[in-house]
Amino acid sequence: MPLALAQFICSFAGSNMNVMITTISHDLDTTVQGVQVCITLFLLVMAALMIPCGKLTDRWGRKRCFMIGLSVYGVGAVLSAVSPGLGVLILGNSIFEGVGTALLIPPVYILTTLLFGDMKSRARAFGAISGMGGIGAAAGPLIGGAITTATTWRLAFVFQALIIVVIVLLARGITDPLPADATRSFDTVGAVLSAVGLVVVVGGIMAADKNLVLMLVLVAAGALVLTGFFAWIRSRERAGREALLSTALFRNRTSNLALVTQNVQWAVLLGTSFVVAAFLQTVRHYNAIQTGVIFTAATVGILLSSLAAGRLARRYRQRSLILAGFVITIIGIIVLLALVKGRPGAWYFAPGLFLIGIGVGVMLTPSVNVVQSAFPENLQGEISGLSRSISNLGSSLGTAIAGTILVAGLADPKRSYGVAMIVLAVIGLIGLGAAIRLPAAEPASGASVRAPLRSPQIPNPSHCQS
Repeated sequence: MPLALAQFICSFAGSNMNVMITTISHDLDTTVQGVQVCITLFLLVMAALMIPCGKLTDRWGRKRCFMIGLSVYGVGAVLSAVSPGLGVLILGNSIFEGVGTALLIPPVYILTTLLFGDMKSRARAFGAISGMGGIGAAAGPLIGGAITTATTWRLAFVFQALIIVVIVLLARGITDPLPADATRSFDTVGAVLSAVGLVVVVGGIMAADKNLVLMLVLVAAGALVLTGFFAWIRSRERAGREALLSTALFRNRTSNLALVTQNVQWAVLLGTSFVVAAFLQTVRHYNAIQTGVIFTAATVGILLSSLAAGRLARRYRQRSLILAGFVITIIGIIVLLALVKGRPGAWYFAPGLFLIGIGVGVMLTPSVNVVQSAFPENLQGEISGLSRSISNLGSSLGTAIAGTILVAGLADPKRSYGVAMIVLAVIGLIGLGAAIRLPAAEPASGASVRAPLRSPQIPNPSHCQS
């Protein structure tokens, strides 16, 4: 319960502000784009720090990282609730909540992998956690909209702080199955290079509506920094020193393809959430609660498919579920575009959003399960950090790409809305292509992957079946 609630509140934080864009911009005397920057920075901080924080779980312990992350997140929620301007909101929401999320999310997935030994029980556990994550992302607009309309947007952050208190109380009974190893070295240079590279790449995408040349320069610079990061970790391994990430993680073809599907899933879900919410508020002039109610369709879709995750895992292969999820999601985007065009009614959004929710919910759990189960326990800290970083990078990219298209085209909002959704559909096709290339048979055990230097001794490596 505490692990699932933690994923819920972090996903909720990534989407609930979408329905507050107009209200916050008026209240803090800023712009729609300023609020978009705050939203995107929150997702970006998570993506940038998830890998280093995943590595810290080996050094500090999984439960300790989890509890520290909750505390930092709670401070950020309180700061956001009392923020007098955009600067403090960015500090509380984007920085503190982003750092807290990066600290607490890797332990969620590591502990789940370690505590649930067989594929079926792990699928049920990941189904609950991923489902709560999807529900948090989809229900964020509804809950945030209801709070904003009934009272003030500031209470949405108070709500987050209260949930954090509940999680802290529930988490007291969590047992860390592996001891922390304080002697493990930490690759500071690698952490800085990976974080800077991710920040510069997404920052370049956010600059697309202002200066195309600047965008290309920043994206190229970020790619260059990330290339330097991979060269750095490779040189550390050759020198016999422990790197931030083991290069062995990137030699597993099945895991690499599943990471692509994770990235695309969250890009489509968060991108759609931002575009539809912004369109409803800036073009249709709906208030926060009206916008949130419309997203109930996506929430119901994710809830239904997530509840069936365990049953689906027993009946179908992971690859089949991921393929089906992408097909349903892309169809949902097409239905959304077809029904909304030329029709003023709000409920024309519901069928498409419901299908998108169903599709994303179907494929979230198997994608996570394929990645986490592909490696032995002594690599769980690293692969969990990489997996969550890739997923949150997808959230950042989805919001940045789609949001930039929409904000840049406010003079012709109907056209920019359609273009943004078409781009998201194309991104979905990329994920479908990666899913098609996944092996038809379930992946073999990840025990053959070379472990990093100085990894702890694991009493029962058979826990991580694939």
